[in-house]
Amino acid sequence: QVQLVESGGGLVQPGGSLRLSCAASGSIFDILRMAWYRQAPGKQRELVASISRGVTNYADFVKGRFTISSDNAKKTVYLQMNGLNPDDTAVYYCNALIRETIISVRRDYWGQGTQVTVSS
Repeated sequence: QVQLVESGGGLVQPGGSLRLSCAASGSIFDILRMAWYRQAPGKQRELVASISRGVTNYADFVKGRFTISSDNAKKTVYLQMNGLNPDDTAVYYCNALIRETIISVRRDYWGQGTQVTVSS
């Protein structure tokens, strides 16, 4: 059993910054990929950023504003968000592709989501 625990969401003014954290716990043999997704009301879930074996990828709408990083010892992924605007308002979800044991298949896990609201 694997759990992803997120934190760091909240209310911020336009142009402000937030840092999201997501810690993985439980039976974990290998984390192949961690990512952040977001979903606004009435819209589909979309990929924000991902990191796999140290290689990072970002959605085009980030435009250099967000940075994804990880702490392997803590099994934690972060999303540093700068220059936030109201269009960034959404529930942000942590995602991890995990192999629980050496003989386990790869499985996707999701956090509960954390609300980010950008408003003046």
